[in-house]
Amino acid sequence: MTIQLYDTTLRDGTQGEGINFSAGDKLRIARKLDELGVHYIEGGWPGSNPRDMAFFRSAQEDLQLEQAKIAAFGSTRKANTSVDQDVQVRMLLDTNTDVITIFGKSWLLHVTEVLRTTADENVAMIYDTVSYLKEAGKEVIYDAEHFFDGYRADAEYALQTLLAAQRAGADCIVLCDTNGGSLPWDIERIIGEVQAAGIRSSLGIHTHNDGDVGVANALAAVRAGVVHVQGTINGYGERCGNANLISIIANLNLKMATPVLAPERLQRLTEVANYVSERANLSPDDHAPFVGKSAFAHKGGVHVNAILKNVDSYQHIDPALVGNEMRIVVSDLSGKDNIAAKRRQFHLQGISREQEKHVLDQIKELEYQGYAFEAADASVELMLRRTRPDYQPPFEMIDFTTNVEHRQGRGLFSEATVKVRINDTIFHEVAEGNGPVNALNLALRKALERFYPQLKNVHLSDYKVRILDTHMATAATTRVLIDFRNGEHRWTTVGASANIIDASWQALSDGLEYALLKGE
Repeated sequence: MTIQLYDTTLRDGTQGEGINFSAGDKLRIARKLDELGVHYIEGGWPGSNPRDMAFFRSAQEDLQLEQAKIAAFGSTRKANTSVDQDVQVRMLLDTNTDVITIFGKSWLLHVTEVLRTTADENVAMIYDTVSYLKEAGKEVIYDAEHFFDGYRADAEYALQTLLAAQRAGADCIVLCDTNGGSLPWDIERIIGEVQAAGIRSSLGIHTHNDGDVGVANALAAVRAGVVHVQGTINGYGERCGNANLISIIANLNLKMATPVLAPERLQRLTEVANYVSERANLSPDDHAPFVGKSAFAHKGGVHVNAILKNVDSYQHIDPALVGNEMRIVVSDLSGKDNIAAKRRQFHLQGISREQEKHVLDQIKELEYQGYAFEAADASVELMLRRTRPDYQPPFEMIDFTTNVEHRQGRGLFSEATVKVRINDTIFHEVAEGNGPVNALNLALRKALERFYPQLKNVHLSDYKVRILDTHMATAATTRVLIDFRNGEHRWTTVGASANIIDASWQALSDGLEYALLKGE
């Protein structure tokens, strides 16, 4: 059975709170979806906003796709309006796309309460619009909005709306769980009843995730015989989101023996998921199935011990199949094998099992104090390096001070002084900053860059602060994570203390020490 993948990230996905793509973003994402192997890309609703109109204009001129078809989205004609006089329908044709997707009402509640029209007029609206677009030479996909709710309320009427689309020549009829409240067995049963009732058109499925079963509902529909599946990348969408097309693709390919993508395209799933997150200006979901950073991360000591003996013991697939990778995470739940695996990952030699055990004990004690090493591999590598008797730190902190004042005409004023030893030379520097941590960073760099000019290429990319033991109020322990980057190379270090400046110094100095060691 061949399944058509229909992506609606550029339209339905943008209805998610906090998600907004420019016309340029949409063009770039469309190219990436085409490279992935998606069959249809829903570009937007022409006439609903200037951005979507700009996208369709640019798509005609600049978008050269390998296989995907661009679909314009809209609704059936308005009630009591001739379809050829409906402005919204004309704008659909003006996009010049080969595919047009329209939605119509299947639920009498929407017909009478939302459209404020009659049941018969709604059926006529569906038939007239689909047939008009077919006569114009378009491939027409009909989205039966709220179909499952409508079927449960009045099965006979919901089927009438589908039959109208079928008579009008719809190429595919998509059954929509628009409110996201159905369960997989409901989906499978109702699709079977639809087929038994005489619907012979190709069927599709469009599910939302309000019951947290959007993906499961889409897969159940495939089991029931649909040949067209709609979803969004990363499950973006209104309310709780749409069915996540990433997970649908992975499950179809790897679990249901329904290869919708070639293996080399399937390996791009993680890349595409992260790319769309980046265009949406959102952080990737680390815990997303298949493609998240944590999807194949192993933390518990027993689990890591088993993984090192047989990778299949705690992984449901090979992460490389979807472009991801296995990770060993270090924390106070770790065992000796976690540290040994990390040492091998860092390509460190000359460290004994006894030294690894020392680092493990140190990590457990530090995490008890408030550190967190799961996201701070650079700090773990430094701890391992420091166990070697020949380890020479590239610099040594002697002391530092920070000062914050409120000065007339300047507002808050921050200054830091740093004294460090490099080999046998002591450097003493002072710097002003827009805060004490910024001033500390600048002063430390002034000292180090005189001896290590390569640090000019190292930048702080993120600074995260978390207050632990909040019941302690201002005496609570503070955890600081600092992300660094040097070109494509990125790393994170951690510090923790009841004093935020001390915690920041630990993460800051460790991050620069790590940069110098990796540079060597």
